[in-house]
Amino acid sequence: MELSKKEHWENVFATKAVNEVSWYQPNPETSLQLFERYGIDKKAKIIEIGGGDSYLIDHLLLLGYEDLTVLDISEKAIERLKTRLGDKAKNVNFIVSDVLDFQPTERYDVWHDRASFHFLTKTNDIQKYVDLASKALTQDGFLFLATFSANGPLKCSGLTVTQYDEPKIGLLFQNNFQKLNCFMTNHQTPFDTIQNFIFCSFQKK
Repeated sequence: MELSKKEHWENVFATKAVNEVSWYQPNPETSLQLFERYGIDKKAKIIEIGGGDSYLIDHLLLLGYEDLTVLDISEKAIERLKTRLGDKAKNVNFIVSDVLDFQPTERYDVWHDRASFHFLTKTNDIQKYVDLASKALTQDGFLFLATFSANGPLKCSGLTVTQYDEPKIGLLFQNNFQKLNCFMTNHQTPFDTIQNFIFCSFQKK
């Protein structure tokens, strides 16, 4: 019997160590450069989508960011992140939810998503995500989105993904966002393979 989406991710985080997943990135320098480039204020409300046990939150805390939220479908991933952060975890809000079921109770200044969006493969789900990101962001808020490029993998963690190029991703978000910049970057996995990503920055109209 096929696992549900939640069961799949709970299993991944229950059976693999932090450095045994392809998205492992102890220094998320590309994401951090976006926060610097766009001068994101230390008091900005920031949400990381599909944050799992990524290291972005650790680095943002070190940089003095004060209002951080991590959303992930996997409770095990969130627990691993809490354990790693230790006392610092009290400075972070944690939400266990499928992003498509997320109902924000506040607006955010930054919506960051590295390697989560491309797991959406149905047109309706993709549109739901686009609408949700728009509703969840403040006026002039930033959307930082990193997803597999047209040269990236066709699958990740055993799941089919959607690949993107700049025109395709721009078209999706053009109604509610101004595209600021897109660029390609290579991510080296712990298994010495290369994954090509497209990073795009948008600002809410």
